[in-house]
Amino acid sequence: MNHVSKPEIRHELPSVEQYLALRIEAGLSPMSAEGAAAGLPRSCFAVTLYDGGQLVGMGRVIGDGGCFFQVTDIAVKPAYQGRGLGKAVMHEIRQFLDTVPQPSYVSLIADGEAARLYAQYGFTPVMPESQGMFLRR
Repeated sequence: MNHVSKPEIRHELPSVEQYLALRIEAGLSPMSAEGAAAGLPRSCFAVTLYDGGQLVGMGRVIGDGGCFFQVTDIAVKPAYQGRGLGKAVMHEIRQFLDTVPQPSYVSLIADGEAARLYAQYGFTPVMPESQGMFLRR
């Protein structure tokens, strides 16, 4: 792995295999190949980071394309963390979000310290006015 070069930014989806592997390596919850194959093509926007042909970071925006969007799958390989790659992913996502219809509602789930990263791009906690909830299937 080359830790000195700046990864190439692409506005494209990873393959199902790359997506599943990076989620696991970055500490995100596992997903099924069937789910990834169905869901990835329905993304509103995707950004991937490659170093020498190897996927090292990613992020997606999902939603209805007009009123509601969700930022998801922000992941960077552990060996590449601490180099500003999460910021690079969020910068690309924020540039996309600045083009969507207004008003619209953009949400995300921030785990742990990730909230500090997302705050740099304008995201704020919804509590106490709202409470985030989920249903895991």
